[in-house]
Amino acid sequence: MSKRLTVYILAFCALVAIAAAEGRAFAGTPLQDAIAKLTPEQQAALKAYETAHISFQRRTDQYWRLTELKRKRRRAKLAAGKALTEADYVKEQPPVYNGPPRPDEVMKLLPKPPPKPAEKRERVAVVADFLRFAQEVYGFVPDRVSEDDFMIAYAMEATRLGLNKDQVVRLYAFETGGQGTHDLQSGYNPRTGHAASTALGYAQLLAPNSIEQIRKEGEDFAARLEREAQQSGVSESKARALLAKAAIVRRMVVDARKVHDGWGAHVAYAKTPKGLAMHTLNLDGDVGPWMQVVKLKGIKEYAAKRGMENLSAAQLEMMNLAGPGSGFEMMQPIGGKMPTSNFFERRAYGRNPVVAGETGATLLAKIDKRMDVSAQRQGAQRFAVIFDGVARRLAGARAQPALLTEPLSFLGIR
Repeated sequence: MSKRLTVYILAFCALVAIAAAEGRAFAGTPLQDAIAKLTPEQQAALKAYETAHISFQRRTDQYWRLTELKRKRRRAKLAAGKALTEADYVKEQPPVYNGPPRPDEVMKLLPKPPPKPAEKRERVAVVADFLRFAQEVYGFVPDRVSEDDFMIAYAMEATRLGLNKDQVVRLYAFETGGQGTHDLQSGYNPRTGHAASTALGYAQLLAPNSIEQIRKEGEDFAARLEREAQQSGVSESKARALLAKAAIVRRMVVDARKVHDGWGAHVAYAKTPKGLAMHTLNLDGDVGPWMQVVKLKGIKEYAAKRGMENLSAAQLEMMNLAGPGSGFEMMQPIGGKMPTSNFFERRAYGRNPVVAGETGATLLAKIDKRMDVSAQRQGAQRFAVIFDGVARRLAGARAQPALLTEPLSFLGIR
């Protein structure tokens, strides 16, 4: 076999591999004819790219398989009360392609591929869907309030549950860019109606988070609504509305508690009409602020049980972003030195540029720095003013309890 023919065959195999990797569907004589017309240098460029590209894909797949295996083993060790060591982690960052660039000029000489079939992506439900399912399934329409009133209620709930201004406002700044609204959905594009995820509100709760909160705290939500209905000064119509809402929340609790108590089960249920309807509670002026603040309080309690009593805003956000367990692990001496790929699934890691290429420690610093910037924006500044007003009101209420029965707008900050 001649050297030229050998190069031809290798280049053909290279192109087939490239076609498979890039979703191209070349086949048959036109492709062979095009390759035959390439110079040996062009064929060699194709082969070099193919070799490097296939090697990179193989190393990347192996890396993530090992990362997932080590994560499962760490969970088992932690569940058994065993200490973690550096050997329980992948110490290198994910592979980065550093081979020859794709030979675009050569590729232009080859037959154009047929159009790729449209990739079927599961549509992410948006606020309009949450509202529709809430109405259809539970007959529930959230009581919408102004942004200021939502912030006031949120700040009051946070203060009562032991969260401070720095934690709440800086976390809001990070999650919403410092100017988001209480109905802000992650990556929502009003032109296309598409969203990146179901994450919603100041703390960006996902729909599975809402199901988890309703399972755990829903009965308290309902009982509190009933207590508010009985307070003096509440109109008869408002009292009836609060009692009706409490009954709906209890129906949601019954449904949520039928779901297996595990993240995977919550993720699956969050795609159903009932699960999406439950997520609508985040938009309600009575329940939404408490629902999100209770989630943050749960993170604080998780950390406190493990010896971290006073979380900074960045630490709180780290656990909110990655999940309490993974976030806490990243803040430990060993976890802080390890790549963040150890703490996220491959798809989640790829979708989140904030975490890519970082270690636990550098991610924490990055979160803190981004908070510094976003906390200067209008929404965060307004939230800070409101939080100060709430603190003054609650402090005054210790001397004058009647202040707590005044409308939230009593803060006098408008």
